Parts: sequence; structure tokens; C-alpha cells
Amino acid sequence: MGFYLLEALKRTPDCEVHLVMTRSAQLTWQMETDFPLETLTSLADIVHNVENMTASIASGSFRTDSMVVIPCSMKSLAGIVSGYAENLLLRAADVCMKENRKLILVPREMPLGKLHLQNLTKAAELGCVLVPPMLTFYNAPDSVEHQIKHVVGKVLMQLDIPYDEFVPWKGAPHATNQLSR
Repeated sequence: MGFYLLEALKRTPDCEVHLVMTRSAQLTWQMETDFPLETLTSLADIVHNVENMTASIASGSFRTDSMVVIPCSMKSLAGIVSGYAENLLLRAADVCMKENRKLILVPREMPLGKLHLQNLTKAAELGCVLVPPMLTFYNAPDSVEHQIKHVVGKVLMQLDIPYDEFVPWKGAPHATNQLSR
């Protein structure tokens, strides 16, 4: 999903994209795709080392509009909600929250345990926007890619960025107020 989001942001005028990937995210990319990491990183304007705590995005004085953590592991979620900013990803998220900037989390886990649910609830209470990558069928998806683009479209809606690949709900054409018996 992160790849599709970066592709969409790359096509967005006046949008500077900073990318931070944890070591686990890099490993996951290698395990789940056949593409070199450069395929992903080439879509960002600036790629930060996750250990670089002096990067621009580590400071509230560096103006950003928002941040998206996609996917957001339960480990990163736990760090975000507890303020445990041990790396640049967690520090940048912490900066977004303290500066009242939009922080969008796309959780990666299934099923969700009680601790995960508590952390997700805490994230929502702290003002984070949660966009779980849930399947939808009202948009008549014909592939996994279509489902992914739907989730990316939901994220981009939160950023107020139009996305041609997103099919919004338009209402049921023949809905009635009566339930059949």
C-alpha cells in the first residue's frame, strides 16, 4: 500500500514527500515484493535513515502538513501512543502530534488483540486518524490492486488530495426504506 500511496503523492503538484522506513519495513518489502528497494525509495523526494534523529522532520520547526504511517506495525503504534520516540519514524510522529498536525495510521495486524485495540483507541484519543485497510465491495473491485487503491484513496481523502483510482460510495440506486420480511 505504501508503494501506491507514494505513486499517488509523486503525481501531486507541490507535494514534497519524505520517506522513513524502519528496518522491519525494509525486510517486509524484500519478503513481499520482487522489486528492489530503490523502486520504492525513488518515489520519495527525500529518504531519511530511520536512525537519523537530526533529520529535518525530527523538529517541529520544520513545517509539514501531515504524516502517514502505512503500514503501521503494532510495534510502531505502541511507540507512537506511548511517546517512545526511539527512531526517526516515531520521533516524526511525535512531532506531528505535539504540533497538532494530522497523523494518519494504517494499522497492519490481524486479528487485533486487546492490547492492539487499546493502543488504537489511545491513538484515536490522541487525535490520530485511523484508516484500517479493510476490504470493500460496493466499488465492484476486480483485483487485489483495486482493493489497495481503495485504501490509498481513503488515506488521500484525509489529506484532501484527489485520486482518480478511488471509487467513492454514491448511494444505493434502488434502495428503499423498507426491509423485506
